[in-house]
Amino acid sequence: MNEQIREIALRLSGLREVLDIPVEEMAATCNISVEDYLGYESGKTDIPIGVLQNVSKKYRVGLTALLFGDEPNMKSYFLTRAGQGPAIERSKAYKYQALAAGFIGRKADPFIVTVEPEEEEKPMHLNSHNGQELDFVLEGRMLLSVGGHELVLNEGDSLYFDATQPHGMKALDGKTVRFLATIF
Repeated sequence: MNEQIREIALRLSGLREVLDIPVEEMAATCNISVEDYLGYESGKTDIPIGVLQNVSKKYRVGLTALLFGDEPNMKSYFLTRAGQGPAIERSKAYKYQALAAGFIGRKADPFIVTVEPEEEEKPMHLNSHNGQELDFVLEGRMLLSVGGHELVLNEGDSLYFDATQPHGMKALDGKTVRFLATIF
């Protein structure tokens, strides 16, 4: 089991317990079954960012607090030096680096996302969450599926979309892709 996923699961279950939220309510907030939610809370299943975003919005807790366990404390600005933002590898294929983790009351959650190419052809994992999302490709190429539409994004391309639509991405050409993902 990935230690970072286990830590996120502990923060998720701790939030639910502190706020005295029934499991059924949390599952409904995440638009998933109780069984799936309990799998996330157990730490045995990778927790999609969309699930955490839904919890973050509904219960007004910072997304980065759920991801990294740190509470933001900056009000005027928050500087993230190249390669220095808190990072989490949700799986071998995905790494998220937070760019505004320390800013209080932010209106968006920006991340640098690194997606490694898959060694074997697998179906694309789709997720959804409340709000909107902007993905801007920094390097490489990726296939982005949004609401059943598949689009190829090249370096410098961006896509802004309704994040409630099922969406997912994968690296193309057998190369790593890096992109800026901003969740609003």
